[in-house]
Amino acid sequence: MGDHLLVLNAGSSSLKFRVFGHPRQGALELEARGQIEGIGTKPQLTVKDAQGKPLAGQELDASLKHGGPVLDAVATWLRSKFGGGKVLGVGHRVVHGGPTYTAPVKVDARCLSELKKLIPLAPLHVPYNLAAIEAVFEKLPDVPQVACFDTSFHRGRAAVTELVPLPKEFRDAGMQRYGFHGLSYEYIASILPEVAPEIALKRVVVAHLGSGASLCALKNGKSLGTTLGFTALDGLCMGTRPGSLDPGAVLYLVQGMGMSGKEIETLLYKKSGLLGISGISNDMRDLVGNDAPEARLAVDYFVSSAAQHVAAMAATLQGLDGLVFTAGIGENSAEIRRRIVEACAWLGLEIDAAANERGGPRISTAKSRVSAWVVPTNEELMIARHTAALLGL
Repeated sequence: MGDHLLVLNAGSSSLKFRVFGHPRQGALELEARGQIEGIGTKPQLTVKDAQGKPLAGQELDASLKHGGPVLDAVATWLRSKFGGGKVLGVGHRVVHGGPTYTAPVKVDARCLSELKKLIPLAPLHVPYNLAAIEAVFEKLPDVPQVACFDTSFHRGRAAVTELVPLPKEFRDAGMQRYGFHGLSYEYIASILPEVAPEIALKRVVVAHLGSGASLCALKNGKSLGTTLGFTALDGLCMGTRPGSLDPGAVLYLVQGMGMSGKEIETLLYKKSGLLGISGISNDMRDLVGNDAPEARLAVDYFVSSAAQHVAAMAATLQGLDGLVFTAGIGENSAEIRRRIVEACAWLGLEIDAAANERGGPRISTAKSRVSAWVVPTNEELMIARHTAALLGL
């Protein structure tokens, strides 16, 4: 079998992976995409080919843990499918690059040590991102690895958009607005000239709406602003994260309710957002159409939060030419797209109901002054491109 490039995207309870073939021939060809879900509870491996045809589906041992054991499960499947093919490199999504890492980087022991210092900035993601890197070092020590950062795409914006309004000594210590979901936004920027050339270089707000959610203000394919900031807690309401929150509320949790830092971290990262409002679920699919008042309130708040932040991003761009929906909710929920577009009608948006139900790509009417689109994202392909380029494949 031929040589391959492997992409790993590790989360708190899952590991997504992609296998790309023949990178030495100058083209990245997706050969398989899979994931191990339910790590820590009921782990299950599922794999599909590039066309979506199932290649594997099996329950794994309930004791399966992050790191080496999960990588072993992936490696076992890879050997069964691709035999003696060589892994030329492994690309990883790493959510936070901090002030130092402004572009993808080949990972060595020193780099890994530096990245561990960033765990407090993204405790829901970075520990698992780095566990996957450590596992590859252990199991495949001769295979080069590349870390691709969700913060990189947003670096180089105007100073005012990166500023955290705290005294200089805190800003000098690395406190600034970084922004996230950069790999998704970078992919959207790269594909817009093909999908929606009329807006590709204009003023565009991209709505990455999933369990994690944010917006990005794009102009000429570059990030001018984004709703996430120093950590992945700011901006839009998310599945389990609150989005924008009065800092005084956190002070009250400490001073008035006696909560510890760890308790507040758990509250803000795992118990708030859609889950906190509804008390039912963090999954929009469970909430849309649910008649429970708490479910309706959670959906209403999500839509309101998104619409307000679209307006803020339009202000950053000094106008708006296009709105693009992507990621899990953005790509799959016609109801949420419709409601957000209708809430932004004053900006010049008008929904085409039939096109929206079909999933686009264009979901606004012909007379809509600002066009609206659905564009599927592909963070893993972006990681593969960066990895192949950095390793000279």
